[in-house]
Amino acid sequence: MATVYGAGSPRRPLRGARPQRGTARPAASAREGPRAIPNSVNSLIQDQIIPRLLLAHSHSLPRGRALGVLSADPADAAKFASLPLELEADELLDVVEAFIDRGVSVESVFVDLLAASARRLGQHWEEDECDFLDVTMGLWRLQEVMRQVALRHPPQPQGVDGGRSALFSPLPGDEHVLGTLMVEEVFARAGWQTEALISPKRKELLQIIAERHYNLIGLTISCDCPNAILADLISAIRSVSRAPRVQVLIGGYMVNANPGIVEAVGADGTAVDACSVLALAEKLVMGSCRLDLPLL
Repeated sequence: MATVYGAGSPRRPLRGARPQRGTARPAASAREGPRAIPNSVNSLIQDQIIPRLLLAHSHSLPRGRALGVLSADPADAAKFASLPLELEADELLDVVEAFIDRGVSVESVFVDLLAASARRLGQHWEEDECDFLDVTMGLWRLQEVMRQVALRHPPQPQGVDGGRSALFSPLPGDEHVLGTLMVEEVFARAGWQTEALISPKRKELLQIIAERHYNLIGLTISCDCPNAILADLISAIRSVSRAPRVQVLIGGYMVNANPGIVEAVGADGTAVDACSVLALAEKLVMGSCRLDLPLL
């Protein structure tokens, strides 16, 4: 269950193999489109709908069957992409559950179906094929489906991990959180101890990083941001981090459109989707976490 942190920003609690409750994102963000959705509707989603989804308790029992290992077929993913504009959330969830029943992994559902669909909604918006309310409701349905899939199909126990911890957050001021939550879910399923923030202020983000030991910080950047501002934030993250060798990964629409930004702002890397960034993060953190000891 998420807790409220700072100035009303929900924060998903640490999840992982430690005895304190752990239970599913750098940042490979689903693209919701570069044009801003009107603040009234966007605020409704960010401030009410999404926090309620994160705070909701699950009353469904975990299913006692092995999770799939297959990837969604590209043709099926293409057909699925625009369904959030046509189906209600419960109907969309039934479609997703059918994929899982056929052996498609939850990770593939997130990356190949839900994230790809969010990008497609952004394209519809860019091409004026639907209005802001259609896009907003489509994204909300994807968010609800993602949350329900995570609740119904929790990660399998991974055993005690030596210390792979990560914090994921949208860039302060960026209102797009679907990608952040999706990447966090994939990392938790791989055995990481994870937290995710929603709409944090810069001060809140740095305060949390200063308070807890994270091996990895993942920032999702979907809106335009001057390199100088991003570089300054990454420098501040490194200066306050309790992990001397903290790795900072960035991703999202802005980074995908200009991969050279990674080096320019002093980040450690990026990747095009959640599974790719997981592989990169494990490679980067594997060596550094052996040298970093949490400060007491």
